[in-house]
Amino acid sequence: MFSYRHSFHAGNHADVLKHSILVAVMKHLALKEVGFTAIDTHAGAGVYRLDGNDARQSGEAQEGLLALMRNKSKLAGPMADLLLDYRRVLDHFNPSGGLLNYPGSPFIAQHLLREQDKLKLFEMHPTDIRSLQTQVDALKAGRQVMVMHEDGFNGLPKFLPPPTRRGLVFIDPSYEIKLDYERVVVAVSIGLKRFATGTYVVWYPIIPRPQAHSLPRHLTNLARQADKPWLHATLRIRTGARDGVKAGESLKPIGLVDSGVIVINPPFTLYEQLQQALPQMVQLMGQDHLAGFQLTQG
Repeated sequence: MFSYRHSFHAGNHADVLKHSILVAVMKHLALKEVGFTAIDTHAGAGVYRLDGNDARQSGEAQEGLLALMRNKSKLAGPMADLLLDYRRVLDHFNPSGGLLNYPGSPFIAQHLLREQDKLKLFEMHPTDIRSLQTQVDALKAGRQVMVMHEDGFNGLPKFLPPPTRRGLVFIDPSYEIKLDYERVVVAVSIGLKRFATGTYVVWYPIIPRPQAHSLPRHLTNLARQADKPWLHATLRIRTGARDGVKAGESLKPIGLVDSGVIVINPPFTLYEQLQQALPQMVQLMGQDHLAGFQLTQG
């Protein structure tokens, strides 16, 4: 159950997609003086080293974040604002320059908090929770940041609605087990009943699994039933087939190449921001003619 470790995947194309959206949502919430609560149901270990053994073994950051920055000279114009805001957050964690430290979602969120905002972090992995707690303790953030060694799906409802009725729920499980897809739908359903005005950000992998393909439909249906706006963005960096596949042979998967993010109650500016940023993500991280994106809203 605990085989998934995000240290192997930190800074990959999926992180670029979901974390740039997380930054945009956090910045939008901070436009109003009233405080908000951010809740991360699957927080991970905290900050990851892109020059560490796990990241080097997978090489995923090389075709994700590092490709995005390495290839930016290919752009005909300036980098999209959404990506620039994302890069500014990363620069905070790399004051000496370069991109060696990669902040996971809890540290991206914590960096963007104001004094009046709160952050709730859930993590179940026995190793990652120790790392997360140690790194959060080093921040000396006091009661502003709460770390819980608890199932985020189960723990989420007790914090909804937050006291100020303003907030963000970031749901990013490993989908290591198929039940995660169903639990995401249940969590969002309960969340919309308890906290209908909250912003819900859900990342998911697009893989050959029925649950992965039905998840966007289930979530957008929940939004429609609650009469709430939604946004759906996907990013694909290359074909999912291995090189050298011959005619008649079945395609063999080669890592995660495609993922999506669904946002319920998105900031009204997010669709336009992604219209500018997604083509650049494809241009800078795409590896073949099947690289691309989709962006829809309702």
